[in-house]
Amino acid sequence: MIFNSIDFAVFLPIVFMLYWFVANKNLKLQNALIVVASYVFYGWWDWRFLSLILFSTLVDYVVGLALSKEKKGSKRKVLLWTSILVNLGFLGFFKYYNFFLDNFTSAFSFFGTEIQANTLNIILPVGISFYTFQTLSYTIDVYKQKLEPTKDVVAFAAFVSFFPQLVAGPIERAKHLLPQFYKKRTFNYQLATDGMRQILWGLFKKMVIADNCAEYANLIFNDSADFSGSTLVLGALFFTFQIYGDFSGYSDIAIGTSRLFGFDLMQNFNFPYFSRDIAEFWRRWHISLSTWFRDYLYIPLGGSRGGLWMKIRNTFIIFIVSGFWHGANWTFIVWGALNAIYFLPLLLTKNNRNNLDVVAQGRFFPSIKEFAQVLLTFSLTVLSWIFFRAENMTHAVDYMSTIFSSSIFEVPHFSNSSRVKFECFITLASIIIFLIVEWMGREGQHALSYLSHKKSKALRWSVYAVVVLAIVVLSGSSQEFIYFQF
Repeated sequence: MIFNSIDFAVFLPIVFMLYWFVANKNLKLQNALIVVASYVFYGWWDWRFLSLILFSTLVDYVVGLALSKEKKGSKRKVLLWTSILVNLGFLGFFKYYNFFLDNFTSAFSFFGTEIQANTLNIILPVGISFYTFQTLSYTIDVYKQKLEPTKDVVAFAAFVSFFPQLVAGPIERAKHLLPQFYKKRTFNYQLATDGMRQILWGLFKKMVIADNCAEYANLIFNDSADFSGSTLVLGALFFTFQIYGDFSGYSDIAIGTSRLFGFDLMQNFNFPYFSRDIAEFWRRWHISLSTWFRDYLYIPLGGSRGGLWMKIRNTFIIFIVSGFWHGANWTFIVWGALNAIYFLPLLLTKNNRNNLDVVAQGRFFPSIKEFAQVLLTFSLTVLSWIFFRAENMTHAVDYMSTIFSSSIFEVPHFSNSSRVKFECFITLASIIIFLIVEWMGREGQHALSYLSHKKSKALRWSVYAVVVLAIVVLSGSSQEFIYFQF
């Protein structure tokens, strides 16, 4: 079930009504309803994969209880590694089995030995990378005695499977989300209305920006050998806004939906394309994953506290692992390594925490310096997304080679159809308007959050009407959320 579907448009009001009008006086009943609704939501894709969520939930629940009773360090480590191996074992099998097998056989072929190995036709369970990391955060925090293990199996199951953020995040920490299932929840009108605003903006991002950009990005990337460098730059720009509109749009809908049920999820995107350097970009892009790797991998490795070699090593580890998390393809690993190269000079010169505030805070226009910094950071990001989108390394290298050729000075051209050209122009105009609205709302939790401070009801409803009209009139052909494949 996807957020921009008729199925979800029917599902959400039913769950909302049951939650607030039937189960509202009983916390355990509310939590049980969330579990049932979440399993229905996830099982809509393939009910067979519900067993994975259930098994992972039970393993980490039992491990958590066992850790609370076990004092011996060696046995506690065994319990922790049981959780890690079970969760990462599932993830590794479904997501990386064929990748490792192909590269293993290729390595032997390189040295003159042929090995016959059959790959498996494995279906990747939707969202497995997200809920795996979410449950691991619980076990690791309990092991480190930063969190008391729960005895409420229903609350824990609701935490693991919470349907708004189950399949594409944000990846919530147990310390933040799990306690919210213990507390009585009452309907908060202001929280709910702001949630609806965020859902509306998320739908606009997905259906108007991402889905339209996807059509042109796919057209250009799929036949990149036929186009000039300037056209390939245009394709990279379309993908840049596709992935942002798609993924941050999903997060907006997830966070807004959670607010309808009285839950607070962490902000996952904080206007990353207005960043002044790559370090700031990674503090604003996919925040839940970046902070997860920071806390559970980067800091345990020593972070930036060691010498020069350790700083370089840890930086490359964190970015390469982040790239590999996204998919079983060398293009993702190179994408991660490229971002490490971008980030490293800032870290080594201790300039990686220069830009902690909002760009042009309190001002409408940025300074010339700020504008140049944002433009440079955005350009580097666009180039890195080429590796993320490319089918393989050969495709990525050929794509980049064409961009850095004399054909980059040609007028972009990818279709002779007047209709396609007109629709492309409308999409580009939509992107510009989208950026203006995002810029105006960059100091809030989401682009439309500033409307909550506007006293004029006519202004608020006019904005809502324009956004709804844009969704109805300008929506592109429906595309699956990109991060479902991760």
